[in-house]
Amino acid sequence: MFANQFGSNLCALYLLFPRVREPASRANRRHLDDFDKRKLKLGESQKRIRFHKLFCASTGEEFVEKIDQAKMSSAKDVDPSLGFLTRKDTDVKLPRPTRVKNKTPAPIQITAEQILREARERQEAEIRPPKQKITDATELADYRLRKRKEYEDLIRRVRWNMSVWVKYAQWEESQKDFDRARSVWERALEVDYRNPTIWLRYAEVEMKNKFVNRARNVWDRAVTLLPRVDQLWYKYIHMEEMLGNVAGARQIFERWMNWMPDQQGWLSYIKFELRYNEIERARSIYERFVQCHPKVDAWIKYAKFEMKNGEVARARSCYECAVEKLADDEEAEQLFVAFAEFEERCKETERARCIYKYALDHIPKGRAEDLYKKFVAFEKQYGDKEGIEDAIVGKRRFQYEEEVRKNPLSYDSWFDYIRLEESVGDKNRTREVYERAIANVPPAEEKRYWQRYIYLWINYALYEELEAEDSDRVREVYRECLKVIPHKKFSFAKIWLLAAQFEIRQLNLTAARQILGNAIGRAPKDKIFKKYIEIELQLANIDRCRILYEKYLEWAPANCYAWSKFAELERSLGETERARAIFELAIAQPALDMPELLWKAYIDFEIAEDEYERTRQLYVRLLDRTKHLKVWLSYAKFEASSCVVEEGLNSDNHEHGPDSMNVKVECLQRARGVFEKAFDYFRTNEPELKEERSMLLEEWLNLESRFGDLGDVSLVQRKMPRKVKRRRAITSEDDTPTGFEEYFDYIFPDEASGAPTLKILEAAYKWKKQKIDSTEDD
Repeated sequence: MFANQFGSNLCALYLLFPRVREPASRANRRHLDDFDKRKLKLGESQKRIRFHKLFCASTGEEFVEKIDQAKMSSAKDVDPSLGFLTRKDTDVKLPRPTRVKNKTPAPIQITAEQILREARERQEAEIRPPKQKITDATELADYRLRKRKEYEDLIRRVRWNMSVWVKYAQWEESQKDFDRARSVWERALEVDYRNPTIWLRYAEVEMKNKFVNRARNVWDRAVTLLPRVDQLWYKYIHMEEMLGNVAGARQIFERWMNWMPDQQGWLSYIKFELRYNEIERARSIYERFVQCHPKVDAWIKYAKFEMKNGEVARARSCYECAVEKLADDEEAEQLFVAFAEFEERCKETERARCIYKYALDHIPKGRAEDLYKKFVAFEKQYGDKEGIEDAIVGKRRFQYEEEVRKNPLSYDSWFDYIRLEESVGDKNRTREVYERAIANVPPAEEKRYWQRYIYLWINYALYEELEAEDSDRVREVYRECLKVIPHKKFSFAKIWLLAAQFEIRQLNLTAARQILGNAIGRAPKDKIFKKYIEIELQLANIDRCRILYEKYLEWAPANCYAWSKFAELERSLGETERARAIFELAIAQPALDMPELLWKAYIDFEIAEDEYERTRQLYVRLLDRTKHLKVWLSYAKFEASSCVVEEGLNSDNHEHGPDSMNVKVECLQRARGVFEKAFDYFRTNEPELKEERSMLLEEWLNLESRFGDLGDVSLVQRKMPRKVKRRRAITSEDDTPTGFEEYFDYIFPDEASGAPTLKILEAAYKWKKQKIDSTEDD
């Protein structure tokens, strides 16, 4: 029984601990890497050791129980992804790190450089294959067969790799088997005949091995198939020239020129002819060259070639032909500079100056920077004072052209440019610059963008009037300017006024009135009304002035200046009732911009007309509208001063009139009544305006003192306040206290009687004052 049980347990143990657990399929077996195999072997050995210990330490039933426990625990921990091993079996145990006890630095320090040097010195030599020595023809044939097979296999794999073909052909060449090498080259050309490297290597091999005709054949085929590859032509020509075949090289050049190559190809042909002193041939090639490449540098090289050979007339002819054909080219500046320098070398300074001026007139200013510099240097060397000034002006003109080209709306640059042209004195050029400047209208219809621009028109008109003295053009300038301005959004009064004043200077009064009338109808402004009225007043057209004032007031009924001036005009004409009616209409307006000036003018008018009762009524009407301190003071001063005027009138009209003392007393009573009313108003209706009340009392006190014995100063002094310095808290916007400030407060006698604390302060103030006086007496 024990044997049977032991045998079944062994079978189960064998199934539990197999030697190598086969994967489920061949695919799994292929994907099992070396690392998994090492883990599998490690787990197998550990399980066998564990089983051996278990078998030796137990007998009988104990052994069977331990095997059952092992089966159950292993069945739980088994993981199929790990080859049916447990996680514990596959854990990699790393060695325990050694703890560093002594952390002091070593006495001998080793740098990283020393470590790298030692590693380099101890590096083993590179292993190279041994050199093969061929001793007989059989080995050589085997070697060649093996290499050819390698190259052919490699070509079959990478057919389009040209480096393999080149190595193959060069190896055949090294074996002195030129036929096979040519065969390889031809096969390579069949694959990619557009590759110029193949043709170059092929021809170089033929040339190196002195197969001249074959090389010539290769070059001929190459330039026929690839005529746009310049290197092939250069190599072909170089070979023929090295062989001394000049005629053949020239023939190749002609073939190449039929394809119209770039400039370098033509120049190489010219140099080739010059090496053999073929001047005429080179000249004919230059003529064909400039026809093929009609550019500035080609013509300059042609002219320099003629100059080098002493043909001055031919060189000048070259430059003249180039100017005729390329005057509008982008590189024309370079051509003109070279032409002028040529004439300068030929001692033809006048010709050079003419060339510079012609170029400056025809080349755009943005492309003539170098030309200006050359011209200034030329004039400094050969020119006189006027020529130097012209050159400097031209240079400055070029700078301004650059500025206005970069920013056409830079009106300050236009002003500088215009001043330069005006200083030169050329009217046509100045007008041209003005026209170009005024053509740059501001893009936005906002007045602030037009304020600098409008002065271009003004300066243009003044230039035509003062410098050019062309009145028709001045009139046209003003007309066009008024058309450009968007009058519905904004206008400029100065333009209308300048145009009208110009017509007046031309004794054309009808045109001036028409301009000002259009201004009032299209864009009315204060300046236009004032100037138009002033002109009509100078001409003594009163009816027109009245009409204009009516239009003015219809346009701006709140304008107190217009009402005052209109009334002043009527008063100057002796129309008192008309002036008074105008003032009445003015003060009856619901809204006024400066009503205080209008009321003052009306009051002054009534005073000037000696209408004191009307003046008092005006003051009363004014006080019904406003109770301002200045109104009260003005009213009181009027009452105080009216006695002097009335006394003068009475003395003039009546020799034995009433006593002047009674008049003064009456005036004083009236003025005192005004002050009392004002004081009562501020005390009852505006108690917080203490400073105004104090100022009112000061003026009242001054009035009483000016009347001398008639005045009662004590009446005012009893009402005078006491000035006290106090402190109050200052708060920020969010009601947080930020500190204190000092201010002056006024304590009036009627307020002090109602406040007991103020009496204490007053007693303290008196005590302090007595103490100060006693110390001064001591």
